[in-house]
Amino acid sequence: MRMKLGWDFRFLLLPAALVFIYIQMRLFATQSQYADRLASAVESENHCSSQLRLLIDQISAQQGRILALEEETKIRNEECSQLRSRLQSLERNAIQKLVENVQTPVAAVVIMACNRADYLERTINSILKYQSSVASKFPLFVSQDGSHPGVKSKAMSYDKLMYIQHLDSEPVQTERPGELIAYYKIARHYKWALDKLFYKHNFNRIIILEDDMEIAPDFFDYFEAAASLLDRDNSIMAVSSWNDNGQKQFVHDPYALYRSDFFPGLGWMLTKSIWDELSPKLISCYALNNFLYKIITYWDDWLRLKENHKGRQFIRPEVCRTYNFGEHGSSLGQFFKQYLEPIKLNDIQVDWQSMNLSYLTKDEYPGHFAEMVKMAKPIHGKDAVLKAYNTGGDVRIQYKDQPDFERIAGQFGIFREWKDGIPRTAYKGVVVFRHQTSRRIFLFGPESLKQLGIADA
Repeated sequence: MRMKLGWDFRFLLLPAALVFIYIQMRLFATQSQYADRLASAVESENHCSSQLRLLIDQISAQQGRILALEEETKIRNEECSQLRSRLQSLERNAIQKLVENVQTPVAAVVIMACNRADYLERTINSILKYQSSVASKFPLFVSQDGSHPGVKSKAMSYDKLMYIQHLDSEPVQTERPGELIAYYKIARHYKWALDKLFYKHNFNRIIILEDDMEIAPDFFDYFEAAASLLDRDNSIMAVSSWNDNGQKQFVHDPYALYRSDFFPGLGWMLTKSIWDELSPKLISCYALNNFLYKIITYWDDWLRLKENHKGRQFIRPEVCRTYNFGEHGSSLGQFFKQYLEPIKLNDIQVDWQSMNLSYLTKDEYPGHFAEMVKMAKPIHGKDAVLKAYNTGGDVRIQYKDQPDFERIAGQFGIFREWKDGIPRTAYKGVVVFRHQTSRRIFLFGPESLKQLGIADA
């Protein structure tokens, strides 16, 4: 009985051994899988570490470049600052040389230029022909709007003038579709240039010319004589060298000067005190609201607004002291063939310093002008223009309103345009011009005689 139980126990050992071996084999297989996975994980970790180190190296390199660029920028800024200081010093020295022989110049002369190098050369040569002998009284500047290389190169090729440059990167937003951006830029350029000459360089008067003008032999004598008149009579806003009706057939007397309620422009002089009043207004015009619409669009028309000239008047000659040859420009040749090309440029050297200009003062001129109008023979009727052709001596013709004036002016061939209720060249509504001879024709409005104190006849 005992032998049977012992045998049975040994018989069970063999299956147990087999089960144990199987379990060990499974454990080994599982450990091998875990080992492979662990090896793969370690390899992945090593790859990530390598990529991380590479990324850190790249970031470090970029940081190095940024630091290098920052250092380079700092150096460039320092160089630019030094260059600006040098340019300012050169500018001050150049201005000092221009005015070294006189304590107070009569006026700075500035040519407003942009992108017409050939026009600018013609203008500079015309000015230097007469300015060289009076350079200390009338220091010459060229102010360029923009960076046209030909204009800058041309201006800087002259050692008898000072070059300044207006760089305006601010975008232009027009008030209405189709407007010419050029007029907005011109207004900004005028403000910048006049601010610079009046406030930085402290000139008391400035003569403004454009880059498409020639001047008369007595241009500077005329403005020197007019400067004292401008200073002592606060009813005069500016002095101009231009007559809108200065075509050859409408002028005769190179000595004649007039007051006008209409700003002529095209070669004109104003004082610092007048600019003190105008400059702040021009800043506000960039708001582009309806009330200030004209201000930034047309520079000359802005000065023709009643709220700007405030009843003050302008001195103009009968025979122009400037000639505008600019057929091509921002105005697209408007009026050139009809009104600008036929202009008569004075060719007589008038001794303005010896002339008595007191008749142009606010106290004397109304009576002086009224006497001329009073002596002119009145002409009436629809055929007044025809009668004027056949009448000797000065004549006067009344117009009823603006359309009537435009009709009569068109028959004679003079400017028909009005601005803010005033005909071009008019004084108290009276437009005076010669007609092919020395005789004068006065076109006067319904209130003109009353304003001049003349009894209607």
